[in-house]
Amino acid sequence: MKIYHKQSSVDPKESSVISTVLKLWPYIWPHDHPRLKRRGFIALMFLISAKLATAIVPFFFKFVTDTLAGNDLNMPALPLFLLTPFMLIVGFMLARILTNAFNQLRDALFARVGQHAVRNLSYEAFIHTHRLSLRFHLERRTGGLSRVIERGTRSIESIVRYTILNTFPVILEFLLYAGIFFYYFGAVYVLVMTLTIVTYSVYTVKTSDWRTKIRRKMNKADTVSNSLAIDSMLNYETVKYFGNEQSEANRFDQSMQQYEQAAIQSSTSLGWLNFGQAVIFSVGMLVTMLMSAQAVQQGTQTIGDFVLIHLFLMQLSQPLAFIGGVYREIRQSLTDLEVMFGLLEAPVEIADMPDAKPLKLGPGHIRFDNVHFYYSSDRPILSGLSFEVAAGKTLAIVGPSGAGKSTISRLMYRFYDIQAGTISIDGQNIQQVQQDSLRAAIGMVPQDTVLFNDTIGYNIRYGRLSATEAEVAEAAKHAQIDHFISSLPRGFDTEVGERGLKLSGGEKQRVAIARTILKSPPILILDEATSALDTRTEQDIKSALDMVSKGRTTLVIAHRLSTITDADDIIVLDNGKIAERGTHRELLAQKGLYETMWNRQQELSDARQRLHDLGQETE
Repeated sequence: MKIYHKQSSVDPKESSVISTVLKLWPYIWPHDHPRLKRRGFIALMFLISAKLATAIVPFFFKFVTDTLAGNDLNMPALPLFLLTPFMLIVGFMLARILTNAFNQLRDALFARVGQHAVRNLSYEAFIHTHRLSLRFHLERRTGGLSRVIERGTRSIESIVRYTILNTFPVILEFLLYAGIFFYYFGAVYVLVMTLTIVTYSVYTVKTSDWRTKIRRKMNKADTVSNSLAIDSMLNYETVKYFGNEQSEANRFDQSMQQYEQAAIQSSTSLGWLNFGQAVIFSVGMLVTMLMSAQAVQQGTQTIGDFVLIHLFLMQLSQPLAFIGGVYREIRQSLTDLEVMFGLLEAPVEIADMPDAKPLKLGPGHIRFDNVHFYYSSDRPILSGLSFEVAAGKTLAIVGPSGAGKSTISRLMYRFYDIQAGTISIDGQNIQQVQQDSLRAAIGMVPQDTVLFNDTIGYNIRYGRLSATEAEVAEAAKHAQIDHFISSLPRGFDTEVGERGLKLSGGEKQRVAIARTILKSPPILILDEATSALDTRTEQDIKSALDMVSKGRTTLVIAHRLSTITDADDIIVLDNGKIAERGTHRELLAQKGLYETMWNRQQELSDARQRLHDLGQETE
């Protein structure tokens, strides 16, 4: 898949048809696709042929009319039998058939050109969205972002088709008719036709621009309502927990009310546009027909000429009426495509350096050296953090909420770049290596495992898409989820539902562990992987995690201190700095923050146990 897009600084609010076509041109006419160019050129030839055939049609009607009226056609070069009314009518119909045939061939050939542009730009939008930083995605609603891409890709075909296959042919047709009118009837007719079309076009553009502002309001309201709907559906259980169905419905209805008002304005403005277009063209046609009727009475034109002028104007009115709709469609599509181009031009915050090389995998030694990081300058997260994790060892990171524990895992994956200091793996600064190779070396088991709405097998295989079925089954066995999968009627082909909601928390965690086992990374990050689970499930998951981390350099970001008592080293974070460090026993002996956290958790655990025992006695 080739990517042709080049960055542009065009303001999406002021983008024009021409600038958008220029942006799209590398997709329509790709420099490395000669076969596609040939199809486009042949389609252009059919387009021109169709317009020439269209221009011939009124002449057959003129000849038929003059012949039936008894006028001499004065065409000695043609055999007499071709000038009979019957043959002229046959010629008229053949010209119409040819026009239609050329148009259909043009559309058939250009279909691949248009769809190629749609595919490539859609592909680039998808790729670029994944390149954008985690910060970008956290600041935007997923539903709104997907809607932007959906509307943008849908509008590409409209702009490509209507600009190339409709606007250009109308211009060509006007020039052709203007030449015919000038040759046969004089400059006055050309002037009237030109004034009519110019007035018609200016009115269409001005009114359509007015309607575009209304369209933007509609799009904004549509994006908001769609985002609210998706957000509400994704949080279905939360809505039910708090009984806020009516509140969600009211929020959605308010956003739809704004869309309703904009839609009514859009329909009303469309009526004014159509009415004005009809008046302008009718006045132009009236002037032209009166001039021709007077010429017929004076004997300078025949009845066939009157019919010829009328037919030319009628033929021109059809694409003109359509070009009004085309312009409206282009302007409406532009408002959608402008936002998509804005997305494509959003800067990639985290990018590989020009000379970045792949990470050279060694034993897996991790080092944080005087790391400073903040999401916003007024709220520092890590302040001069320094620590090392020896290859094959396990380091646990604990601390109160907001101390910066989970931020460390995001920095390891380079979802964000640090403001100062260095993070290195086997002596290589992670900001100087290729991101793909960095992330390939790290495995993650997060606290909240989100699964794809696909099968269990697919979600496990996501750790290594090239894995065989036997390797997937082996990973499931090591993650201690094989018995659960075998108990299901469809086994590995069981659908897990949206975000894996058909599985329990423990089952989802085991799937996450299995796909990490399948990935087999030298470095492992366990980001509070058991904090949301009950005690029994936690112990089962912990035994699976112990097996996964064996022989790997492991960072454990822990909430429950009972899960990291056997870690090789533990650091206690507080306000982005290391407050304490040592083994479990050493930290308890220091009688500091760690001991306070440990005692508090033990008291809570004892309280839960007493409540549990009391409940059993009551039963």
